[in-house]
Amino acid sequence: MRTDNTHHLLTAARRRSETARQRAEQALRKLDQTTQAATVSELARTAGVSRSWLYTQPDLLEQLRVRNLPPKTTPTGKSLRVSEASLKARLQLAHQRIQRLSEENRQLRDRLARAHGELRQTRL
Repeated sequence: MRTDNTHHLLTAARRRSETARQRAEQALRKLDQTTQAATVSELARTAGVSRSWLYTQPDLLEQLRVRNLPPKTTPTGKSLRVSEASLKARLQLAHQRIQRLSEENRQLRDRLARAHGELRQTRL
């Protein structure tokens, strides 16, 4: 009976996957130094990995997608990088504004209902 050596195969596969990931991350950093948009094919070629393997790595694909987004610019044309804290602050301000507007709408609807009631009262 043969001995089970599958653990060697699993270890080798894990090591290949880790080195492929390291090469892909290094290739992403290398592509970050260029100004052109990068494709999955270009990343795969630079990293020496297959495109099909890259498509099984959603976080690497997301990094590539984010990297290819055009930078936000101000009216003067200067690049504007938005931090996560800034986005959270803007979202919080938007929620506060929505709450204020909702309250204002409620008050206006109430005043309108009263005005209709008074108008109806004067007609009777």
